Amino acid sequence: MDSTLSTSSIVPVSIDEVESVESIVKRFVTGAMSYGSISREAHETLAIAMNRLGGKSNTGEGGEDRERFQPLANGDSKRSAIKQVASGRFGVTIEYLTNSDEIQIKMAQGAKPGEGGELPGHKVDAAIARTRGSTPGVGLISPPPHHDIYSIEDLAELIFDLKNANPGARISVKLVSEVGVGTIAAGVAKGHADHILVSGHDGGTGASPLTGVRNAGLPWELGIAETHQTLVLNGLRSRVTLQTDGQLKTGRDAVIAAILGAEECGFSTAPLITLGCVMMRKCHKNTCPVGIATQDPRLRGMFTGKPEYIENFFRYVAQDMRAVMASIGVRSWNELVGRVDLLEEDRSVRTWKSAGITLDALLAPIVGADPSAPVRKTIEQNHGIDSVLDRELIKKCSAVIEGSSTSVVVDSAVCNTDRAVGTMLSHTVAKKNGNRGLPEGSVRVNFRGSAGQSFGAWLSSGIVFNLVGDANDFVGKGLCGGTLVIAPPEASPFEPSENIIVGNVAFYGATSGEGFIRGIAAERFCVRNSGARVVVEGVGDHGCEYMTGGRAVILGKTGRNFAAGMSGGIAWVLDSDGTFRDRCNTGMVSLEEPAAEDWAELKDLISRHREATGSGVAASVLGGWETMKKSFVRVIPHDYKKVLAQANAAGKEAVNG
Repeated sequence: MDSTLSTSSIVPVSIDEVESVESIVKRFVTGAMSYGSISREAHETLAIAMNRLGGKSNTGEGGEDRERFQPLANGDSKRSAIKQVASGRFGVTIEYLTNSDEIQIKMAQGAKPGEGGELPGHKVDAAIARTRGSTPGVGLISPPPHHDIYSIEDLAELIFDLKNANPGARISVKLVSEVGVGTIAAGVAKGHADHILVSGHDGGTGASPLTGVRNAGLPWELGIAETHQTLVLNGLRSRVTLQTDGQLKTGRDAVIAAILGAEECGFSTAPLITLGCVMMRKCHKNTCPVGIATQDPRLRGMFTGKPEYIENFFRYVAQDMRAVMASIGVRSWNELVGRVDLLEEDRSVRTWKSAGITLDALLAPIVGADPSAPVRKTIEQNHGIDSVLDRELIKKCSAVIEGSSTSVVVDSAVCNTDRAVGTMLSHTVAKKNGNRGLPEGSVRVNFRGSAGQSFGAWLSSGIVFNLVGDANDFVGKGLCGGTLVIAPPEASPFEPSENIIVGNVAFYGATSGEGFIRGIAAERFCVRNSGARVVVEGVGDHGCEYMTGGRAVILGKTGRNFAAGMSGGIAWVLDSDGTFRDRCNTGMVSLEEPAAEDWAELKDLISRHREATGSGVAASVLGGWETMKKSFVRVIPHDYKKVLAQANAAGKEAVNG
């Protein structure tokens, strides 16, 4: 950016009058580096350093080993304060969300806007597979979009869901610097996000595709300036905290970021270099010679970084920032935010390429804004979670959660304004028991009615939700060990197997648990399922996309593009009319007869579906089992099949097999 700090009309102050180093470093964040793209040693070192400083580290996409939630003997903590929720939903369990100070929805990445991530199979070792809910040696693909976000209203719903999953966490949305990002940020603020990150194009590891690095995204300066100005102009700036990142390296960079509107700054590449990164840009090859971007045990042993290196780096950045602030007469970070009068264009560095560029839009006061409008966050968002149905469920189940009772049965009405039912209840359980949840049969809630969005999202083990009625979109999102049973009333005049009973994106990102749906699920069923076992009587388009584990039984027709990007797990489809092959995307999967070892599990799931829902389809299949068996097709990914065969030959059980 062709700009410099202004020297006109400035009265410097003593550096002793400026905000302290200890206060400034709390505004610093390490960017999202996924548990898988960089080594565990590097990831944990970053987390320890930031926890010591009072700043924040970001898990990135890929979850976090639950062992890191517990403090070390010396008082240090490997826990990352920011838990990221990306399109792949890898490792996003109720325990993961509960153990966070901030939950960040990654809409895109600055270095590759519009593209999903990919972790090659050779980087998926046993620990990474366990954390991500996948199979060692099998590559993982993150979808380009979030399958539960197709509008700003959908994003607002996810913000609401995550706030229920951890009422004490700040909800953040990560955007990228691009034309129009201010308008998008305004919608995000109206969707009740607490925090917005605007990421520049220069960030990202060496694993980012060159096409994205060279041709996509914009500098962070343009994105944060547009976002800040748009929010101020629309009276929304007081609702959200703004952060930016994308190759910030010095205190001067942080000062300019604050002047353009940022209240926090993210650093990623510079801390990695502090830990020993030599910029080989071969992060995807698993051959990092300094043990940072690799899962190879031999190369990980080359890692020599220490938390103290990161601590020193950030303290020096803060000291540099204080010196710059003193020189321009500013005493605190809050005083810097939005002070574009402290910047002026540096024409001395113009070249023939930049001769036609003007920075007036960045450096001029915000035209049309109320002079008294806040330029930083001053009020908290109202998430509307004070009167959710879960508050009553928690009261009724408190004895079981605390261990003074062994079981409870609750009867409750539910309507379509009751959203994320079960999520806050599961959060309460996870605070006490983590992903272990409750013993089987501890809580059963019988609902009647039409449930709203995200019914049973991140439902914990030991909880059974039985719904007589139907449900909206996002049923069982992130299911985490619980059981969902949904069936229409017995007196319903329609045939359940011919009607949609649950909406779009059911069981998206489910990690464990079971679901029995008497009727058809709409589009994008079981996307990114990594461990749940689900039975349904038909699905719409894009079923089982990007699935990495678990089991899905489809007792009816599927829509088109079934199993696209599926890399793990098994789906059994009842292909009564022989047309399923035409609707399946066979790019990564094989279609074959169920194996001999499949029949017992398949029949058990169908039997339990009949018992739980009273399904006529299940009864018909079981009644003519020997004949109906011939109509089932097994859908299994090529690589997953090879890994299972190797595991069976070695007498081992594959992860999420």
